[in-house]
Amino acid sequence: MPIICRFRGIRIYINYSEHLPPHFHAQYGEYECAVTIENIELLTGSMPNKQLKMLLGWTALHQEELNEEWYLAQHKQELFPIEPLK
Repeated sequence: MPIICRFRGIRIYINYSEHLPPHFHAQYGEYECAVTIENIELLTGSMPNKQLKMLLGWTALHQEELNEEWYLAQHKQELFPIEPLK
């Protein structure tokens, strides 16, 4: 699970050979969730409201990069870091 970004206690990663739809995983303390890249929606899990809002905003800002990361992960290529939310 390569971590592609960290900000404000949230770790974001994409697994290699994941199932559809394209998504990424996020961890914040004891909370874990998956967020779809295309629709920017919570797919599974949970996250505190404040952190979820930050995560969804970050996703909107980096949607194109996340799609590229998804493609790379599906082809088992090296992933690159994405700029954190400031």
